[in-house]
Amino acid sequence: MSAGSLSRRRVLAVEDEYFIAEELEEALRNAGATVLGPVASVDGALALLRTEAAPEAAILDVNLCGEMVYPVADLLTARGVPFVFATGYDQAALPERYAAVRRLEKPFEPPAVLRELGRLLAGTPAPA
Repeated sequence: MSAGSLSRRRVLAVEDEYFIAEELEEALRNAGATVLGPVASVDGALALLRTEAAPEAAILDVNLCGEMVYPVADLLTARGVPFVFATGYDQAALPERYAAVRRLEKPFEPPAVLRELGRLLAGTPAPA
């Protein structure tokens, strides 16, 4: 899936590590996406979701300065917005309700994020 599939797509970025957030934002913008955020907290992400038009996809860091991102993931799920977790956590450490959510293991390269978001937006299954 090419990064071109992100052109003019609204993507929420939730990441608390400044340099990773900045790199993500730059990669998404270079791919033509409209970036919501990046935001570094659960409260910030929820506030953004209340005030902005809904994103079409999202990338969520699981642990935001000790606070788990699950309330944001739950809201996105309720709204039918696909997302991917970016985390150092093993799949088994995530709650069972997120067993089917795609996970990018940190550290990751921006092209991997762009490919994964492109797959989400296209409804393409993750590679085996």
